[in-house]
Amino acid sequence: MTAAIYPMRRWAFEDTPGRYEVDLGNSYVPVGDLADLGVPGQLPLGYGSDAGTPRLRAAVAARYGGSPDRVLVTHGAAEALYLLFTTLLRPGDQVITFLPGWLPSLDVPAHRGARVDAVPRTDDMAVDLAAVRALAGPDLRMIYLDSPGNPGGRRTDSQDVLALADLLAATDGYLVLDEEYALDLAGSPALTHPRVVSVSGLAKVYGLPGLRIGWLYGPDEVVEACVRHKHYTSIANSVLCEELAARALERHARYAAAYAAAVEPGWAVVAAWAEANADAVRVVPPDGTPFAWAVPLSGEPSLALCRRALEAKVLLMPGETLGSDRGFRLGFARDPLVVAEGLHRITPLLRR
Repeated sequence: MTAAIYPMRRWAFEDTPGRYEVDLGNSYVPVGDLADLGVPGQLPLGYGSDAGTPRLRAAVAARYGGSPDRVLVTHGAAEALYLLFTTLLRPGDQVITFLPGWLPSLDVPAHRGARVDAVPRTDDMAVDLAAVRALAGPDLRMIYLDSPGNPGGRRTDSQDVLALADLLAATDGYLVLDEEYALDLAGSPALTHPRVVSVSGLAKVYGLPGLRIGWLYGPDEVVEACVRHKHYTSIANSVLCEELAARALERHARYAAAYAAAVEPGWAVVAAWAEANADAVRVVPPDGTPFAWAVPLSGEPSLALCRRALEAKVLLMPGETLGSDRGFRLGFARDPLVVAEGLHRITPLLRR
């Protein structure tokens, strides 16, 4: 498919700063504060460990119910994905990804000389398994899948995930499963399927993007290869950030409760708004994510609508930053009154 693309970096860091009062564009819960975690008084500020401190790797492994030896801590989930792309892919390999979705899954593999095929998600933002099977060739090396997905918010059925992994087993490939928005990692297929690598981090569910802590959990040979390659990207993470990350993960129950408390009331506001404006917008109900995919029925390109929303001092995320001009990402993990105010401002725009 041909993707409609506008750089997210440009929208987030050039076009919009200082121009909005209501943020309905960002995809994470309200950010945490250093005071919530505390500052360690005695911490040698050395290089630490390339794979991550033993305490942090154990804390990550505990979320899966697996082994710390299968964990590599990275500089955000983005570095984990970059390491997987650059370590596993070879020129001529086939990569399958999904749109709308995370655009580096198009760009980085292509820079490695891979052939990238993007499969459109269905209207309800599900994965079209038949389309993947039709595209898969003998040189299939990787499928990138986020579940729950961004921007659709839909979780892919576990049987479909395993079907994708089995497809890759036949070609010596890997399913890179981005689980950044998964609250419970204990059911991750990476625990049991030898061709699945799970990627996650602290940015979205925990609201701690400033720590820049992510990880991958996967087969030993993949972890070992990525550890070696990490020496050429970041060498090791900040030992201070890893200490704070371990504290956050050890308090997972508290963060999970705060996540639900932020997401559920906001979604109730959005669901009621979508029902009241069903003649102008279609919103795909998400599977527990702090955002949903909204499709204006006017047919107006998303970027144009989001620019008009910005004039109303509301930040939305244009679908073009995620590979589609059909809809926009609507974040709602905010104070319900703030969500309602933002929706009130954009409602007239949906009807031109």
